[in-house]
Amino acid sequence: MRKIIVATYLTMDGVLQAPGLPEEDPSNGFKWGGWMVNHWDEVMKNTLSKIITSPYDLLLGRRTYEIFASHWPYQNDEIGQVFARINKYVVATTPIDLSWKHSILINKDVINELKKLKKQDGPDLFVWGSSRLVQTLLANHLVDVLHAWTFPVTIGEGKKLFQEGTQAQQWKLTESAMSTTGVVMASYVPDGEVRLDSDAPYTPSEAELTRRMKWKLEEAETFNF
Repeated sequence: MRKIIVATYLTMDGVLQAPGLPEEDPSNGFKWGGWMVNHWDEVMKNTLSKIITSPYDLLLGRRTYEIFASHWPYQNDEIGQVFARINKYVVATTPIDLSWKHSILINKDVINELKKLKKQDGPDLFVWGSSRLVQTLLANHLVDVLHAWTFPVTIGEGKKLFQEGTQAQQWKLTESAMSTTGVVMASYVPDGEVRLDSDAPYTPSEAELTRRMKWKLEEAETFNF
């Protein structure tokens, strides 16, 4: 059984768009590309090395694949060499150049194909970037591990990890660390449905009951055109 592991860099307000380069992904007028670079340090480098020590394949959305394919084949460092020899599964429903060696297209019945892929023997599947693909994985409860690195930056616009329609879900923190530059590196695994404390004994005061009624009336008035 293979795990799907999502690794993502986030701003404090949840943006994951174009962390590495100004022209990485300027779609929708995004002008903040490269927001993570000045925060990189040895602690982050060592933590990342631990995360990617075990064998893995890549699972990428079309746009992230195109970014990777335009960069990593031309790098001769450790990561570039690893990416060159592993399988790269690409989820894309539009035409795409798969000339990067060991690239495999998934373009039909995506959810079932991903479920089949998880059941196969082989290394875990690492997802980098790929915001649209991540939404699909989250919506179908296909994420087994989430590495979320939160940078001390707020932007106020751009593609986000958790968007409208994200499934309600509880997560369990399994590991955390902090860089010298204030980046919080946290790892999570799914922990079932969101648990509400609805059974706790509580008798609301008259003031609380009045507040609840007031808010209900305000909400009704908002939609009463």
